[in-house]
Amino acid sequence: MRRQRRNAFIILGAGAALVLSLAAAGGWGGYRLNMTPSYPLGLWRIKAIQHEPRVGDIVFVCPPQTQAFDLAVVRGYLPRGLCAGGTGPLIKTVAAIAGQEIVIDGRVYIDGSRLGNSELRTVDTEGRVLTAFVGGVVPTGDVFLHSRYPGSYDSRYFGPIPVDGILGLARPILTFTP
Repeated sequence: MRRQRRNAFIILGAGAALVLSLAAAGGWGGYRLNMTPSYPLGLWRIKAIQHEPRVGDIVFVCPPQTQAFDLAVVRGYLPRGLCAGGTGPLIKTVAAIAGQEIVIDGRVYIDGSRLGNSELRTVDTEGRVLTAFVGGVVPTGDVFLHSRYPGSYDSRYFGPIPVDGILGLARPILTFTP
């Protein structure tokens, strides 16, 4: 019994050390742990982006300080972190860039084509009202972000956000999908 308990403490200690090491590596090497279901769970790396954001790029982004993101923090939609406003960076896919037209009609249409897995929810899991983005043309200097995960908090709700919040491309290092 003592041996089992000791082994359990060793395993827990090693796991805690691994998590702390990964968190520390994030600050120095551009690594981030994703613990949300929007993308595979695990270790990701922020890779410098060498081009203007393109549709299909998976990026890490610090959200701007807006009412929508203040509310998202209060409601627990976003992780805490070192971005302005106290959030952690988000992993999202660039779904539209400047000049593209977004129409919201129960789901998202970009330049007339339906965006897959873009159905909107009217309430969150706690029954609180979710306000959808009204639509329009993505302004110069902004991108429209999306995640295929149905419960993701993305541009369906907060609209386009500034390109200058993009930290870099998101590259999976050691990830899994539960």
